[in-house]
Amino acid sequence: MKTAFEEYNKIVDSIPASIHKEVAMEIAVSNRIYELMQEKGLSKAEFARSLGKRPCEITKWLSGQHNFTLSTLAMLSAFFGQPVITVG
Repeated sequence: MKTAFEEYNKIVDSIPASIHKEVAMEIAVSNRIYELMQEKGLSKAEFARSLGKRPCEITKWLSGQHNFTLSTLAMLSAFFGQPVITVG
């Protein structure tokens, strides 16, 4: 008899490696934005106001479920005065 844990592992193992990488990258970008916000002492509301965005959009950015465009990443890098991501 299979356990729920074994079933879970089977499902997770069936997910393509590229999807695992995508999710890891989305979370890393969200974490980086959060770190930069903390360095500047910005709350979500202050950050949203500074960018002319709604707070719910910032919440989505920080959830790890937002697909950032290069334009948005460049804008955020300019806002923070340092890269949000590095490509190399």
